[in-house]
Amino acid sequence: MAGALRKTMLYLGLAEEERHGQAEDYVDEYDEEYAVPQDHEAEVTPIHRGAVRPVPDVAPSADLRRITTIHPRSYNDARVIGEAFRSGTPVIINLSEMTDADAKRLVDFSAGLIFGLRGTIERVTSKVFLLSPEHVEVTGEDDVAGGEDRAGFFNQS
Repeated sequence: MAGALRKTMLYLGLAEEERHGQAEDYVDEYDEEYAVPQDHEAEVTPIHRGAVRPVPDVAPSADLRRITTIHPRSYNDARVIGEAFRSGTPVIINLSEMTDADAKRLVDFSAGLIFGLRGTIERVTSKVFLLSPEHVEVTGEDDVAGGEDRAGFFNQS
């Protein structure tokens, strides 16, 4: 039975014929041609830790003068967002003019962008997001000094 199966596999090209003796000849020829002397040591190239190139830091500007606001209409506007954020500029993205599916894709893209460049993403409203580079600190109303006194300050009645 095994012989019939083997012949069928050979006929269909699913197996190769066994050539007794020839395979050993090739192995012997290879060993002779590429033999490495026993007393020869392989050269080892040391790994320099300094050769690893760190991610370039975005130089923080002396004063924050610019924030880019983008109103994307399709996912194709992701490049504009990425280029502005990569240059170290905070970016406000208003997704109100996009479909929900494209808006979700753009938020996912932005999350990857801020992860890769060590920034932060913050939801301002349901469809507006702020992307802040690593060197920009964003404080919310809870973080503002005297946050507890604000209600009393504005209530002057």
